[in-house]
Amino acid sequence: MKKTRLLVLTAMFAALSVIGSFIKIPVPPGTPALDSVPAFISIAFIPAPLAAAAGALGHMATALSSGFPLTLPFHIFIALEMAVVVGVAAIIYRKGMKKLAWAWIILSNGVLSPLPFYFLLSPAMYFAVAPGILVATLINVVVGLILLPLLRKAFVRTGVEVS
Repeated sequence: MKKTRLLVLTAMFAALSVIGSFIKIPVPPGTPALDSVPAFISIAFIPAPLAAAAGALGHMATALSSGFPLTLPFHIFIALEMAVVVGVAAIIYRKGMKKLAWAWIILSNGVLSPLPFYFLLSPAMYFAVAPGILVATLINVVVGLILLPLLRKAFVRTGVEVS
């Protein structure tokens, strides 16, 4: 039964990430959305690899609904970055360092993740999109921090293990 519950939770967070991908945040480069909120929240409820998968899927849904503006290979790269961000955050969170996990998300997703594009595309591209990505990350984190306690209460009532 525990495996079934884990599978259902993972599917739920992945599905919510896809739904969030349709709620765009109007900042450059035009693709940021609320797809990260469920992935960020999932760090409290499911193991790191599954939370990472939800984050990667959420980004791919956002890229798809935006028409892959940076091309498919770049968006696959970004999805892998998102998987690392969420996976590492889940590991940190599960070790009891919850504030550090949220700080990691902001730093890694909002500042470090766009950095490869400084070298891959151009410095101008990095400076054009990095502020928008940081703002979108902050919005996703704030929404996640607001919803997490509410979800935690609902999950406790239904018997789901919560970290």
